[in-house]
Amino acid sequence: MTIQDLEYFAAVCREHSINRAARQLYITPQGLSKALKTLEQELGARLLNRSSSGISLTDSGSYLQEHLEDFLKQYYSIRRGIQSISQRQNHEIDLLSAYGILRLVTPECIGEFKRLHPEIHFNYREYPDRQVERLFAAKEGNVAFTIAPASLPDCSLQKLESFEIKLLVNRRHPLSGREAVTIRDLEGERLYIESSEFQIYHLITGRCREAGFEPDIFFETSGFSLCHKMVRQNKGISVTVDFIFEDMRDPELVTIPFSDGHYHWTTCMLTRKEDLDNPDLLLFRNHVLHWMEEIKAGKIQR
Repeated sequence: MTIQDLEYFAAVCREHSINRAARQLYITPQGLSKALKTLEQELGARLLNRSSSGISLTDSGSYLQEHLEDFLKQYYSIRRGIQSISQRQNHEIDLLSAYGILRLVTPECIGEFKRLHPEIHFNYREYPDRQVERLFAAKEGNVAFTIAPASLPDCSLQKLESFEIKLLVNRRHPLSGREAVTIRDLEGERLYIESSEFQIYHLITGRCREAGFEPDIFFETSGFSLCHKMVRQNKGISVTVDFIFEDMRDPELVTIPFSDGHYHWTTCMLTRKEDLDNPDLLLFRNHVLHWMEEIKAGKIQR
């Protein structure tokens, strides 16, 4: 039995579904089912009732779930403490980043930091933004770039830059001539959108439900680029943000602002309050904030 096995079980409990948990964990449902059966064999008890209507916890499964959260929190805390000592001693910055944000901050920002501080070792990993938050909450990494709101306890949050979310349509689409749209204009439209592992999915689907309809999500993607491709082929509509649209600019695509509320994609940097006495981490945080100010002032080109 490994910590990963227990994390897999916790994800199934959280999602109430093997398929949803597998998507969140980026493994196949078959692989997750195999890991759960191995856990059951090692514990000598059945943890899940499986039926055609779904899964439910057995008494043993409920007992494990009841005690697992505190156990994992303690494990993460111990692991984080040991990692923090090692990172300080070895001068390591361990950055978790949501997809796309490094392009916003610019790779040159990291390159310049490494040039100025060659003694600091730099690790970098990219994930969907909600996965970044889960990993950071589980004490992975010591700094994170993600999408607000990221309300993690005992963390310090610095906003980097905010962008308006806009509707993305093909130039031939009936909505393309509109100066503005509302969320109700998405009703009945085939929607391509980033998956539920991204904040933008929850913002848009939440607004649709508030307006009294369920969005027609044809396909959930792992990033903006596939959404843009499908809209370019006029197979549906999507949403995007300006700096990504500028990178993927295409004469066949049109963006339209929403007029019925606040639709923003706000990037932020997370650090743990317990790490703010780490001089290497403070150097990096201040370097990023200064770099973003230089970009906004037009002194650095993105």
